[in-house]
Amino acid sequence: MATVYGIKNCDTMKKAFAWLDGQGIAYAFHDYKKLGADEALLKKWAARAGWEKLINTRGPSFRRLPAEKQANLTEKKSFALMLENPSMIKRPIVEAGKILLIGFDEDEYAKQLK
Repeated sequence: MATVYGIKNCDTMKKAFAWLDGQGIAYAFHDYKKLGADEALLKKWAARAGWEKLINTRGPSFRRLPAEKQANLTEKKSFALMLENPSMIKRPIVEAGKILLIGFDEDEYAKQLK
């Protein structure tokens, strides 16, 4: 079974849920707003995909940050931001066995999860 990490009311999450449901793929949902995210999980994903892919720099939570917090991001700084505000974690993140998908790309989901 897959685990889908994200925020329930996000439009991209809704697309991912609809696709997974349409394909009959079973998943558990981990809502960052209710269950949070921890540093160990972020480190595990960063080791596989790179920390730069985890932080959502296009979202309003990141864009509202002062310029000095946005500039010169490091892994440590990005983890602190994502732990403080889980809305800054890119979504959805899907774990299914050895598969790790970050963001929603229908073609990639079809290729990896079928």
